[in-house]
Amino acid sequence: MTFLVDNWFLILAALISGGLLLWPLVSGGSLAGGLKPADAVQLINREKAVVIDVCGTGEFAAGHVVGSRNIPLDQLESLLPGAVKNKALPVILVCASGMRSSRAVAIAKKLGYEKAASLEGGMKAWRAANLPVEKS
Repeated sequence: MTFLVDNWFLILAALISGGLLLWPLVSGGSLAGGLKPADAVQLINREKAVVIDVCGTGEFAAGHVVGSRNIPLDQLESLLPGAVKNKALPVILVCASGMRSSRAVAIAKKLGYEKAASLEGGMKAWRAANLPVEKS
């Protein structure tokens, strides 16, 4: 018991660091919709997932996932229902780094797209995985 009292700060540091390691799991992390590029490819090939790029038109033109559609984040709520009529299909939301697409998942789920997911790491991760990119 004296060990605990004498070293309370070490125990506290261990608990905090353990909590920080577990935080992504507890907060939803990858379960909240983050897909690795390989998982996204499987969804596209096996379940006919629709890829929506939420970047601006300039970023989209510079390079995007082959076959993706461009709906900028600020227009997503109004344009997504017209672009993807079947809400049962998986929707993969993509941006440059994964930050905007994470916000886009919340919008898509609010619209009823329960299988909406963000590409973890965005186009940077897609390119790093040497997956095909097209320019328009």
